[in-house]
Amino acid sequence: MKPVIALVGRPNVGKSTLFNKLTKSRDALVADFAGLTRDRKYGDGKLGGIDYLVIDTGGLNGESEVLDVRMQQQSWQAVDEADAVVFLVDGREGVTPVDHEIANQLRRAARPVCLAVNKTDSLDEAQVAIDFYELGLGEPHCIAAAHSRGLLKLITAVQSLVPGGFTESTDASPDEGLRLAVVGRPNVGKSTLINRFLGEERVVAFDLPGTTRDSIPIPFERDGKTYTLIDTAGVRRRGKVSETVEKFSVIKTLQAVEACNVCVLLLDATERVTDQDLNLIGYIIDKGRALIVAVNKWDGLENEQRDKIKSDIARRLDFLSFTKIEFISALHGTGVGNLFDLANRAYDSAMIDMSTPQLTRMLEYAIMQHQPPLVRGRRIKMRYAHQGGTNPPVIVVHGNQTARIPDSYKRYLSNFFQRELKLFGTPVRIDFKTGDNPYSHIRNKLTPLQQRKRNRFLRTVKK
Repeated sequence: MKPVIALVGRPNVGKSTLFNKLTKSRDALVADFAGLTRDRKYGDGKLGGIDYLVIDTGGLNGESEVLDVRMQQQSWQAVDEADAVVFLVDGREGVTPVDHEIANQLRRAARPVCLAVNKTDSLDEAQVAIDFYELGLGEPHCIAAAHSRGLLKLITAVQSLVPGGFTESTDASPDEGLRLAVVGRPNVGKSTLINRFLGEERVVAFDLPGTTRDSIPIPFERDGKTYTLIDTAGVRRRGKVSETVEKFSVIKTLQAVEACNVCVLLLDATERVTDQDLNLIGYIIDKGRALIVAVNKWDGLENEQRDKIKSDIARRLDFLSFTKIEFISALHGTGVGNLFDLANRAYDSAMIDMSTPQLTRMLEYAIMQHQPPLVRGRRIKMRYAHQGGTNPPVIVVHGNQTARIPDSYKRYLSNFFQRELKLFGTPVRIDFKTGDNPYSHIRNKLTPLQQRKRNRFLRTVKK
């Protein structure tokens, strides 16, 4: 097992910046904004030929507000999970009363602690370090996370604190399994659903829009199958997004959609289906990701309300015939278990293996049932089909004049393959390829008189 390093400290001391440097990624959101990180975020790190696991945490500020308390619980849980703790402080601000409070709590946690003084670029490191000896956590290590300065020395110091040291680096990457992203508008219950999946308070769930600000991937195992659950920030209409932080959060959510295998789009049963819900569904389908729709907060509704919601969903989501709409309660667990079965079905469909003879026979049958239209008096010919990819399933159809196939016939073929292949939860993408005419170079060499004679001859033959 890789040693686990937890990064803790006051808000805005540079924990997410250090996390990104130690993992050589841009996974954690970084901004000059206190309290940006709220959930535990894990990342694999590799520095100086050694492997480790890093946990980014929310800022510890001693506040008593409910949301702040839940954020701090996440941070202290990371400390409990860690083999060593990097306590990050701000070299420019000096020692604060909150730093003393955190240091006292870390001593009670009985975990090896390495004190890192950040933001020491352009400062006298020796002078800055003297002030932080009063925390009683050993020698302060001066770093500049934004400029990657002092990081190897810091990791070496942390390594010396871990019994047995760090394991040697390996190139083997962990199996992420099925990547399942939960997306939706703000405050529809995405974090509550993730916590229900896991059976623990893994991410901060609070009755406040915008609680989740980052995409949080969480490894998970159920019935011997590996998953990576991804909690995402809520996506509002573009006109309502004003803060820069929220814009980055939306970008992270859209990137999570691209990176996942299956999306669970969460709707709020207490509200009608909105245009933003439709925009999110359209984005997921355009990216070719398998889709399941879950309607949350279903418990406690009267039968009349349920009938009205079902009628609204049937009217506005009638184009989602390839998937299923599940009615759940993330808070009480009603119907949540069914989502895994649906996700596995959708994943199997998205990764289906299709043979060329099978697809070609289906194409011939589809043409026999419904002929493609004439283009300039000539029939569009489609000769054969083969598989071009997975997630989503891609079918490549070869023929002539395929660039002129109307959209209505493309939809017919897509629905036909969807039905014949018995695909669930995933859209089908069809690419059309037109072969080159081997005699086109001869036609281009004809004189205008020869071309007119040729055209007259062809018209006579057709008659």
